[in-house]
Amino acid sequence: MGNNMTLITEFILVGFPVGPRMQILLFGLFSSCYVFTLLGNGSILGLICLESRLHTPMYFFLSHLALVDMAYACNTVPQMLVNLLRPAKPISFAGCMTQTFLFLTFAHTECLLLVVMSYDRYVAICQPLRYSSIMSWRVCVTLVVTSWVLGVILALVHLVLLLPLPFCGSQKLNHFFCEVIAVLKLACADTHLNEVMVLAGAVSVLVGPFSSIVVSYVHILCAILRIQAPQGRQKAFSTCSSHLCVVGLFYSTAIVTYVGPQHGSAEEQKKYLLLFHSLFNPMLNPLIYSLRNKEVNRALKKMLAKESAS
Repeated sequence: MGNNMTLITEFILVGFPVGPRMQILLFGLFSSCYVFTLLGNGSILGLICLESRLHTPMYFFLSHLALVDMAYACNTVPQMLVNLLRPAKPISFAGCMTQTFLFLTFAHTECLLLVVMSYDRYVAICQPLRYSSIMSWRVCVTLVVTSWVLGVILALVHLVLLLPLPFCGSQKLNHFFCEVIAVLKLACADTHLNEVMVLAGAVSVLVGPFSSIVVSYVHILCAILRIQAPQGRQKAFSTCSSHLCVVGLFYSTAIVTYVGPQHGSAEEQKKYLLLFHSLFNPMLNPLIYSLRNKEVNRALKKMLAKESAS
């Protein structure tokens, strides 16, 4: 009994149980995705900072979304790459808790930023004459700061409930990073309150905001259909389609992962779904915005023309 109650001070991330050749292949694939994520989101950030035409509320929010996506990737991918090369290398308890806290912070913040961006599009299309007065820079900064602060506070709630739990069973964590539900499964104490808080947080931060985004876009669609000029209608659709694609990718994977059942065969499937959510989503977001946004394309071409001229 004494041996069984020895407290765990480090965890071993199981990651992906594949052979050595597949590990090398996955290492190359995930490394490439990681580099593209940093380059893509870094390029979006650089364009928005350097191009004065992009100094608008919409791109101010997009810059923070790019920042969150880069932080997302930096928090989970390096540890995942280390695990592919050295599967038995453990992560310390403090490192694991830090990774859990940062993941939850960035996840909550991105949820709230996507809501803020949908509100910005709603005001721009449904209240165009009042847009500059409603979406003043003071309001924009307040909305972004509120998103970050709430993201940190919500993550702290989970961390405060997680830290007192004793971990005295298996060291093996069935995930590629310290995901909160996977960590809870290793606790040798009652985790009912933690699980209820995870579900309540998912419903309040995912289902609630997603519902508000849907309502916003219903109003936006009605407003677009009332636009008589084809060019105006096309421009309105183009500014919203990128955001809708990002919302669809983010919320669909997150809701299935955290609101659906957490046991049985679905648990293993959700690990791979969360891989898409935390690795491929941040990589795809800058591609979606750059390919479907004429202003970003124009700014990128202008920047490249300056570089070639110099």
